[in-house]
Amino acid sequence: MNDLLKKSALELADMLETGQITSVELTTACLDRIDALNEHVNAFLHIDREGALETARRVDERRAAGEKLHRLAGVPIAVKDNMVVRGMPTTCASRILEGWLPPYDATVVEKIHEAGLPIVGKTNMDEFAMGSSTEHSAYGATGNPWDLGRIPGGSGGGSAAAVSAFMVPLALGSDTGGSIRQPGAVTGTVGAKPTYGAVSRYGLVAMASSLDQIGPVTRTVADAAALQELIGGHDPHDSTSLTDPVPPLADSVRAVADRGSIAGLKIGVVTELSGEGYEPAVLDAFNASVEALKNAGAEVIEVSCPSFAYALAAYYLIMPAEASSNLARFDGMRYGIRVEPAEGNVTAERVMAATREAGFGDEVKRRIILGTHVLSAGYYDAYYGSAQKVRTLVQRDFARVFEQVDVLVSPTAPTVAFEMGGKINDPMAMYLNDIATIPANLAGVPAMTIPNAVTEQNLPVGFQVIAPARHDQKMYEVAALVELLSDDVAGRCPAADWKVSE
Repeated sequence: MNDLLKKSALELADMLETGQITSVELTTACLDRIDALNEHVNAFLHIDREGALETARRVDERRAAGEKLHRLAGVPIAVKDNMVVRGMPTTCASRILEGWLPPYDATVVEKIHEAGLPIVGKTNMDEFAMGSSTEHSAYGATGNPWDLGRIPGGSGGGSAAAVSAFMVPLALGSDTGGSIRQPGAVTGTVGAKPTYGAVSRYGLVAMASSLDQIGPVTRTVADAAALQELIGGHDPHDSTSLTDPVPPLADSVRAVADRGSIAGLKIGVVTELSGEGYEPAVLDAFNASVEALKNAGAEVIEVSCPSFAYALAAYYLIMPAEASSNLARFDGMRYGIRVEPAEGNVTAERVMAATREAGFGDEVKRRIILGTHVLSAGYYDAYYGSAQKVRTLVQRDFARVFEQVDVLVSPTAPTVAFEMGGKINDPMAMYLNDIATIPANLAGVPAMTIPNAVTEQNLPVGFQVIAPARHDQKMYEVAALVELLSDDVAGRCPAADWKVSE
């Protein structure tokens, strides 16, 4: 493997700035790596070699002319396939959108273009972001670079796998119930879900609008901070976008790395997010990291959030309800595929039915049916209304414990990566993978995962940090300290030593 690809995004940015490498050289190395590995990993659904190299050439020319550029200019990035990029296929890993070319860019994509980051392609995902393993993609499952026979998490397994396998140093994901963080935990990558509204959702194909959030996928906390700074900020196109200025996340991470501690830090360990159902190796790694934080001067306090026990059930009523509404637009009439009935009259209703039958996968159909049911007359109050009340209780629990502590911590996922097919026919077992990540989405608070250990099976484990809303800076500071106190996990991925022709 080209040694350049083992470096962090910020290290590569420094090399670009000092003229040690060019963006064309770096982008070519990433594209060659993708060409060599993607048939094995299936992390990418679309690769834009020509477009990425053209962006790289323009950045090199501007830099050579002495133009002041964004720090990350010239560093390649991948984008999850539910964010629209003008003229680049966006399918949400679904047959129903096969071949669709968006006529506009998502706001985060506009910011990437303006900053001069070459977009190398679109990454695989669970169809319409519905899943925890990236096995529900209509274009085949993605493999985990630590063990291709295991899942890379979901729904953003493609972005996590691409970063973990050293295909790209940066990627974007979306997190509705843990779809950035859970893949991060099982692939040894860093993944952050910003405060709801801190990053624009304009141009993100919505699954559950009150839960979805775009965020960075990287191999280091510093890289994630730099990328969130780039994509964050107010957007008038998004009615839920916060007007808060983007905090200096990268500076905060750098300061913690220099000090090696955070004075007076109070950390809350959530009792409901560990214990039964969590693998011993996951708990051992978590407890070791908590002890390391304590030895670094943090005060550790055990806290209880009783409503978290009901968060999973509430989420799997709220999310399908919103998804059933959002996916109603895919009807074979305006965009995507159109399937007409094999026989009989061709009516709008029958075209919609035939298109959705052919275009949607089983998991999407399952969630649409569930969501439509809970919103139907006679069941709305009993199911959807009750779930929203639980959501309020989750928010209140967060508010209460954040009066006592600066951040909350937990394992990111209850298990390490499981084998392909191990839970595909057991939806409830699959849903339980998000048990530790869902509360943050229900409350809209920021949360991120940091790889903190490798088990005896040679599989990575993730450590989750949750901060109060609008306190992403504190989250990054604690994450930087956890990273500092942990062994290098991302660099130990077996993909670094794969013997492939590149």
